[in-house]
Amino acid sequence: MIDILKELEGCRTIAISGHVRPDGDAVGSCAAMARFLSKAVPDARIDVFSESFNHSLMKNIPGAESFHQEKDDAGNYITPIDRYDAFLVLDCDSSRIGGAAGLCENAGRIINIDHHASRGSGRAHVSFVVPHASSTCELVYEVIRAAEQNGNSYLDAEAAQALYTGMVTDTGVFRYSNVSPRTMEIAADLIRFGFDFPTICREVFFEKTYVQQQIMGRALLESIRILDGQCIFCVIEKKTMAFYGATSVDLEGIASQLMLTEGVKAAVFLQEVEPLRFRVSLRTNGEVNAAQVCAFYGGGGHDRAAGCTISSTWRDAVNNLAESIEMQLKKTEAANETESQS
Repeated sequence: MIDILKELEGCRTIAISGHVRPDGDAVGSCAAMARFLSKAVPDARIDVFSESFNHSLMKNIPGAESFHQEKDDAGNYITPIDRYDAFLVLDCDSSRIGGAAGLCENAGRIINIDHHASRGSGRAHVSFVVPHASSTCELVYEVIRAAEQNGNSYLDAEAAQALYTGMVTDTGVFRYSNVSPRTMEIAADLIRFGFDFPTICREVFFEKTYVQQQIMGRALLESIRILDGQCIFCVIEKKTMAFYGATSVDLEGIASQLMLTEGVKAAVFLQEVEPLRFRVSLRTNGEVNAAQVCAFYGGGGHDRAAGCTISSTWRDAVNNLAESIEMQLKKTEAANETESQS
């Protein structure tokens, strides 16, 4: 645990950023942290920098509409000031904050809060990294509650809704293996603030636009099973996205849906981002360590959910990923046989 207010003592300009291609956990943790700091350090300037994210998150995460998103021609965020006293990196390390990297490098103090075991803390001066936590929103909740121990009250309905929304997205509405008793205790505390949590679950996790439903259907229709049905993969090329008028945001959830196929132990989804370059999302049932597979290609994530980017043809990418997946499946099978014989 970190004493965030002690770490920010004397800071009058504070920047916050999550990772590129922000998900609910990144957006929710940034919004809640900004809300908290605006109350705990009222004299400080608080700015959040973020790439664009889907409409359902904008609609359900209070404060997200105030994020700075405008960039210059070089891809750096256009900022109201040149240098921040402190920079908070949430849900990633400083290598994955895209256009905010220069601001982070130039900040007087860097604080990292994350729950990804496969990533380091970058150049952070202070780190709070807890791999077993369900989400960074869970950790931000703990930081806020710890700051309240001196009798102050900082967590309010808006911050609570932002945190809950982030937790919903990173836990699959509390059904992934990263959910712990503490996760449920935090969720219970948050919904006491009275926001409409059933609507949040429906809109940010289950509800999809017509385009998203179309591209999902195309992905499922063209998916292929390999490794005796233990692995399933699908590729969406740029021409397919153009046909449906889809963006990267519209592809969220495809890997997880593929993983729901009976008998599948690993699901691979590849999105073409440019010729001979594919963004990979890998989901597994635990018998394959997704983070280890993706780490070989410079990516990372969690044991059951990870990602990376591969430069090759999609066929070569699938073959290489399948080889790594098969090796892990064989190791797991051998370990299970040894255990059953002992």
